[in-house]
Amino acid sequence: MVSATFHSTSNTKPEISSGDPQATRLAMNTIRLKRARQQAFFLNWVTPVIGFGLLILIWYGVALKSAGAFPSPIETFKQALDIFSDPFYSHGPNDQGIGWNIYSSLKRVALGFGLAALVGIPAGFLIGRFQWASHMFNPLISLLRPVSPLAWLPIGLLVFKGANPAAIWTIFICSIWPMIINTAVGVQRVPSDYMNVARVLNLSEWKIMTKILFPAVLPYMLTGVRLSVGTAWLVIVAAEMLTGGVGIGFWVWDEWNNLNVKNIIVAIFVIGLVGLVLEALLIRLASAFTFDDVKQ
Repeated sequence: MVSATFHSTSNTKPEISSGDPQATRLAMNTIRLKRARQQAFFLNWVTPVIGFGLLILIWYGVALKSAGAFPSPIETFKQALDIFSDPFYSHGPNDQGIGWNIYSSLKRVALGFGLAALVGIPAGFLIGRFQWASHMFNPLISLLRPVSPLAWLPIGLLVFKGANPAAIWTIFICSIWPMIINTAVGVQRVPSDYMNVARVLNLSEWKIMTKILFPAVLPYMLTGVRLSVGTAWLVIVAAEMLTGGVGIGFWVWDEWNNLNVKNIIVAIFVIGLVGLVLEALLIRLASAFTFDDVKQ
């Protein structure tokens, strides 16, 4: 039997023989799998490193051009090591480590977000389930949702007479809209067959909510939760800059007043990393409960 053998110029590719179709397919699949792994490694690891490298180069260029006014990456890294060598020191209410400031901001976000979930998720079910509720509340949501969250901060200061509850109120307002909208959309997209079966079985409204709607709406609801947390973390920094006290936003503003640019840059990276961790945790949670046809 005569077979034709093709040798690749690369020593890493397996030999492909046309005399055995099954072996040829196996060799081609091996090549494709290897290329896919190489491409995945390049996209997941090499390209992010290149992106960070470009950021560092631009940063160095700005630092050199500013003639010392803007800190270099090395100076900022040394400052970060100094800051995180004792992140939980406390020298009074206005002089605390970055760890306490992050904790205070996360606590405010958790309280405001939790209150928004207690109100927003049931409201979303109500709006999505009943047409009268949709017609009643949709105009209000359309009117209030575009308002900047910080515009609600003076209202919170006026009503609650304190910076901390006002910041929590601001987080509540900015977090509630994504949960209401996504939950309502999820309820409205439940297949009509499910509801027809519920009518045939004469199920109570409570059983419809718990046995049919909640499992089907859970992926949409978790998407709203993920969007709400991201927005809340963005808003709390700005709110704390205006209200003062302990918090990462106030810490940034206080360092600006002290003209400590290195600490501000460190805080920017810390804020980004905390937001990234929150986003990653919620994406993992949402993916665990999300069907393939509604994953975002």
